[in-house]
Amino acid sequence: MLRGLDIRDMLIIDRLELEFQPGLNVLTGETGAGKSILLDSLGFVLGWRGRADLVRQGADQGEVTASFDLPEGHAAHRVLEEAGLPGGPELLLRRVNTADGRKTAWINDRRASGEVLRALSETLIELHGQHDDRGLLNPRGHLALLDAYMARPDLIAATRDAWRARREAHRALDQARAALEEVKAEEDFLRHAVGELDKLDPQPGEDEALDARRRLMQSASKVREDITRAAQALGGDGAEGLMTDALRRLEDASDHAGDRLEAALAALSRALTELGEASDGVERALDELDFDPMELEQTEERLFAIRALSRKHGIVADDLPAFAETLRERLARLDGGADNLAALEKSAKAAAAAYDAAAQALSDARAEAATRLDAAVMTELAPLKMERAVFQTALAATEPGPDGRDEATFTVATNPGAPAGPLNKIASGGELSRFLLALKVCLRGERADATMIFDEIDRGVGGATADAVGRRLAGLADGGQVLVVTHSPQVAALGAHHWRVAKRVEDGMTLSTVTPLAEDERVDEIARMLSGDRITPEARAAALSLLG
Repeated sequence: MLRGLDIRDMLIIDRLELEFQPGLNVLTGETGAGKSILLDSLGFVLGWRGRADLVRQGADQGEVTASFDLPEGHAAHRVLEEAGLPGGPELLLRRVNTADGRKTAWINDRRASGEVLRALSETLIELHGQHDDRGLLNPRGHLALLDAYMARPDLIAATRDAWRARREAHRALDQARAALEEVKAEEDFLRHAVGELDKLDPQPGEDEALDARRRLMQSASKVREDITRAAQALGGDGAEGLMTDALRRLEDASDHAGDRLEAALAALSRALTELGEASDGVERALDELDFDPMELEQTEERLFAIRALSRKHGIVADDLPAFAETLRERLARLDGGADNLAALEKSAKAAAAAYDAAAQALSDARAEAATRLDAAVMTELAPLKMERAVFQTALAATEPGPDGRDEATFTVATNPGAPAGPLNKIASGGELSRFLLALKVCLRGERADATMIFDEIDRGVGGATADAVGRRLAGLADGGQVLVVTHSPQVAALGAHHWRVAKRVEDGMTLSTVTPLAEDERVDEIARMLSGDRITPEARAAALSLLG
């Protein structure tokens, strides 16, 4: 509920503080007094796109603050949470417009964007009037209004779930078809490449190992010659023989030298042991270098084959095994693609059938709800002196989507036999106002927690019809909040709270004021609305009669 509106330096308003109440709030005043400025200011703080020159002439900036009561469960709480803004039982919106056009907004004292303001406004305010393109006059919203009246969220949820399943099934099928076409286009390449790779069967690290083995074998002749000479130098005809002879001679001499040769003998024994290990290592190396010349040829052939495949496919040799596995998987998809495609086609067909069933059930329920809504609106039109008019919710097939296969348009015919057409194109003036009011009365449960604003919705009607309009507005306000800008004394008399909008000239500048009216002041205002500037006793008596 809109609790308060504080306007500073906007258009012809210098400072204005309004405190609104539950129930029917009416604003009256002469044409041009500034009633529309209040709506412009409220739209500004709610982020609506409107006129650009809002700042009062001579002021540096204009500012509007609006406060709302938010009961628990109000849709605005979700918007605040998603935007990361503080919540609570009270919502405070403030927006500033500088003279050079810069706009800054705060929500609960936190900076916020116009986008968040507009998202909040969708949950806070409903504006209805002859130029309202945000609410009942917008055909794009008629299906949602019909669905709210239908009150079958289970059918809507089932259709959306079925649409998602259908979309996913068709996406999987399309992807499988595209993948199959892709591998089909390269089937010859895949079969040849996989056969070539399987035949060679390269292993990770094999290129490096083969290259090392090849280099070793290529240099083996010279290496083996050097190692053989080293073996001879270490063997019995070389160092080992000399050291053995020296050891024997020293052992013979040790019998006469006492312990003088013990250290030398021990060192020589250790050296012979190390020399033996060195000789064994050399012998093993000679054995390993003893290769078949055919092995070098085979090694080179395999190494060159691996490197040729590597160059052919533009990858390093170590990546050939993984590349081969990738090609095998693509070939497997090709070989098993027909079976997989058949399974996906079956799933897609089943998902489409499930969606068709859900969408048809929703269409049937919408048709039944449209019939009920049409009857309800026609019932409301009779007291509004439009008993000869025809209201009909036209349902038509449209492209399938998450909300089904229907589009809805509220159509009217103002007289029997006249062609029907969209609500926003056929009806005009007072007729349109009454159509909107009748429709809103029937849809009153759709947005019970939003403040409804009716901008001169009673234009062009008077007498008993205006009284019927006022009574329906009062009914809408029961348990909620309705703001009405009106020129109708019958409507104004039914308000629970009344404000008069007037202009004054101060220091050569026109300013607008809004004054809450006491009961006796209401009598004078309604009498003025009845008779004009000069309030006659008859007009006052009529006003008292209207106020009852």
